[in-house]
Amino acid sequence: MRSEKEMFDLILGFAKKDERIRAVYMNGSRTNPNVQKDIFQDYDIVYVVTGTASFLADEEWINVFGDLLMIQEPDKLDQGVGIPKNFDRSYTYLMLFTDGNRIDLHLETKESMLAGYETDKLTLPLLDKDDILPIIPPPTDIDYHVKKPSEGDFNSCTNNFWWCLQNVAKGIWRDELPYVKWMYEYTTRDSLDKMVSWWIGVETDFQVSAGKLGKYFKVYLPEDYWNMYKATYSSAYYEQMWDSIFITCELFRMLSQEVAKHFGFTYPTQDDQNMMKYLRQVRELSKGAREIF
Repeated sequence: MRSEKEMFDLILGFAKKDERIRAVYMNGSRTNPNVQKDIFQDYDIVYVVTGTASFLADEEWINVFGDLLMIQEPDKLDQGVGIPKNFDRSYTYLMLFTDGNRIDLHLETKESMLAGYETDKLTLPLLDKDDILPIIPPPTDIDYHVKKPSEGDFNSCTNNFWWCLQNVAKGIWRDELPYVKWMYEYTTRDSLDKMVSWWIGVETDFQVSAGKLGKYFKVYLPEDYWNMYKATYSSAYYEQMWDSIFITCELFRMLSQEVAKHFGFTYPTQDDQNMMKYLRQVRELSKGAREIF
């Protein structure tokens, strides 16, 4: 696998030689001082170019970066399903190479760069032939830190959590597995993950990021909370799913009450108690039941 130095030498070496490329900058995890480096980190690179047309007309230039294992062109795919794209303004190649390295390479014109360059604080200039890149501070992940919830955010999250669980319960009783899994993973877990993030924010004075899709939860949750969180994932077997649901409820309750205490919010105890009664009843409900209660 090519080293980081070899990759940067390649990326910048090509840019220096090609007169169509006027500047290079990077964003993403490799610019984040708080992210531990590993072999799977992408190289999120932007080439500021005089125009995209010549790059798109003859894509042989891509081969300079190595032997491709697979490539994705998201702009072309979006256009193929009816999402309008302006290829003259920008274009992206996502490239995975046979040695395991990955480059996400975005081509954009100067006009496109100036419209968005300063919006991402995880941006690091690498090359500027014409002094066109605006002066920016060193990269920081402050925009990705957990944000404090308002009372409305908290109330919405807790209400959605307890309300949507009735959909999960009835789906199990009806033996509608795809529906159950979707409701559990995309409604119940969404609320749980918000609360986990807020709890982490409280514990760290809202000075850290919980990571995309909660990938740093393990870093910031105590071991007992993390073990409970792991147990919220279940198989396709309903008895195991019920066990996970009740663990999810317990963890959500604990975290929510701590977050509520910190901010002076009111935890919906009655919703909690009522829905727990409902869930226990549905779990024991026979398939031929004519009434829930």
